[in-house]
Amino acid sequence: METLLKKDFYFDLPQELIAQDPLADRSSSRLLVLDKKTGAIEHKVFTDILDYLKAGDCLVLNNTKVIPARLIGTKAETGASIEVLLLKRHENDIWETLVKPGKKARQGAVIEFGGGLLSGTVMDVVEEGNRLIQFSYQGIFEEVLDQLGEMPLPPYITHKLEDKNRYQTVYAKYNGSAAAPTAGLHFTEALLEKVQEMGVSIAYVTLHVGLGTFRPVKEENLINHHMHSELYQVSQQAADLINSTKAAGGRIVCVGTTSCRTIESAANSSGKVIAGSGNTEIFIYPGYQFKVLDQLITNFHLPESTLIMLVSALAGRERVLNAYQAAVSERYRFFSFGDAMLIK
Repeated sequence: METLLKKDFYFDLPQELIAQDPLADRSSSRLLVLDKKTGAIEHKVFTDILDYLKAGDCLVLNNTKVIPARLIGTKAETGASIEVLLLKRHENDIWETLVKPGKKARQGAVIEFGGGLLSGTVMDVVEEGNRLIQFSYQGIFEEVLDQLGEMPLPPYITHKLEDKNRYQTVYAKYNGSAAAPTAGLHFTEALLEKVQEMGVSIAYVTLHVGLGTFRPVKEENLINHHMHSELYQVSQQAADLINSTKAAGGRIVCVGTTSCRTIESAANSSGKVIAGSGNTEIFIYPGYQFKVLDQLITNFHLPESTLIMLVSALAGRERVLNAYQAAVSERYRFFSFGDAMLIK
């Protein structure tokens, strides 16, 4: 197999095409349709997705919920400002966090938030310089966090988000993500109802998206890239729905790379999805054989990211880069709050 290099997935993106704000109506974004067999491209709007689904298909959605994981606090001793990003929950109110500036957060340091409504003690420094912080508070942690925390928007979004719910899918259910599964942001309740009325079933899976999703690929040779780990869960109901759809000849259409990574991780070698939970570090890039997924609804991704590598595994690198070139020419909006793409 050919050696794949990071630079093979580069494309030139004008800064002004990075969407800074969500559209007023979720489902009014544009939709680029790419045929993975021929490379043919169509330009549509997102509600046209109904024309590409048919009775007997199964839409797979990731129902994770983004927590307002960004906390701005002060160091108890000095009053210095410190930013803490919650990454992963451990027991006893201990969280793995990303702290800026890290040098102010040595072991034993105490950080206060909201005038003492919440306080955290740095317990340990772990891999990549992340800090384990034990929090103390009165009441329910989620409620305190909702009051004090901000949505952890990706680094390329510089505008302040006016409405927290716009960085949340309408079907978000289980708290745990540091980033939204953004392909799902285009769906409204009304559009999902129409999908079901057509005879398309919906399977909900959960994968808590980590900030590793924005981490740049540092290795030039893709084989050396180590993927971040994320927790996923597939219920028996979702597994049965996906497996029975496949058995009846229906298509599995994943909404977002996270839903795709979840079902591909949960599938056995014969392509049957097994219910359960686990941590996945699956890295999908060209050469990967999909076991379950047939089609993918996704947003436009960063150059040289693991996500553009995943879509290239499905539709071929040259076809994907050609479609991205067309999207740039047609002034599509890119990344989290941007437009969508269907790979059929």
